[in-house]
Amino acid sequence: MKALVYHGPDDIRWEDKPLPAIQEPTDVVVKVNKTTVCGTDLTILKGGVSTVSAGRVLGHEATGVISAVGAAVTEFQVGDRVLIPCTTSCGRCPACRRHLLSSCEQGGWLLGNIIDGVQAEYARIPLAGSSLHHLPTWIDEEAALMLADIIPTGLEVGVQKGEVGLGDTVVIIGAGPVGLATLLVTQFYAPADIMVVDLDDYRLGMARKLGATVVINNSDGRAGEKIMALTNGQGADVVIEVVGHPSTCALAQAVIGSGGRIANVGVHSRSVELHNELLWTRNITIRMGVVNTNTIPVLLKMIKAGKMDPAVLVTHRLPLSQSLTAYDIFKRAAEERAIKIVLSNEAAAPPEPAGNAALIRQLVAQVLAEL
Repeated sequence: MKALVYHGPDDIRWEDKPLPAIQEPTDVVVKVNKTTVCGTDLTILKGGVSTVSAGRVLGHEATGVISAVGAAVTEFQVGDRVLIPCTTSCGRCPACRRHLLSSCEQGGWLLGNIIDGVQAEYARIPLAGSSLHHLPTWIDEEAALMLADIIPTGLEVGVQKGEVGLGDTVVIIGAGPVGLATLLVTQFYAPADIMVVDLDDYRLGMARKLGATVVINNSDGRAGEKIMALTNGQGADVVIEVVGHPSTCALAQAVIGSGGRIANVGVHSRSVELHNELLWTRNITIRMGVVNTNTIPVLLKMIKAGKMDPAVLVTHRLPLSQSLTAYDIFKRAAEERAIKIVLSNEAAAPPEPAGNAALIRQLVAQVLAEL
């Protein structure tokens, strides 16, 4: 089979790899239908994830069809359509019993990190019975793919850890894929205002179309001043930091109001300064974590109910064989106006799905093209 393989910093190759096989009774092998590129993949490409060794197949988000099943797997069978989330879990260890699937003693973030991932024609998925999700027949597969990582990340690590509530003022720092995903799910909790901060006007325009009440371009470094003015000097109830940079972490601390909650979603590659001398008198809560993906079942319900179409985040579609091109596009995301890139294990780009979701997506694309 063909797969995208990491060979060290700035060295990835689309090359032949052996077909994966069942290694443990709890494994399945999946023929990948659709996968995508994540910001974490770019961090790996830069050599920023020490646990990823040369020769590793990348990728941790996919949909597919099961082609082989281990003897202990009873929840799935050959031919089942499945969602492969970024988190693998046993379902039985103390962490899993506390719903902390990302801290599973046997699992966590394995795919494309500790074991071969899903940017390939086929992939082995361990602990399949407690990790995979059946794909219902009604769902648009691109929408389902967004549930493998970024939508649950925005909900679990951003919105829920930030305890967004009715009438809150929420600031989301970063309008990349996870930031926009966070924006979509923040609206489930009916805040009064959602302010989105970024440096790119295209992404801010997309944030406005997807529900932000205020967008702020921080190219002039005055976002904190503007947020404080818009909140009458009170600051935000919730700040969700999605970038993972010392400057955005500092901004989050500067604009949080008394009794506020800071949710840190961004992945930090180095330490940041915590201003306890300012925060302790404000009764601030700071929370962070890794996505557990245990909200996928409820998110499927929200899509079915028409409350959300996460496929609006897809801006580019390519065959899986053009994975190197996809990485090049994603590295130049601002220039290419890229949010999420879907790679399909087909000879050509997938046909547009029928129904209301496709119509909505077409209309959104037309609006965004005019920005």
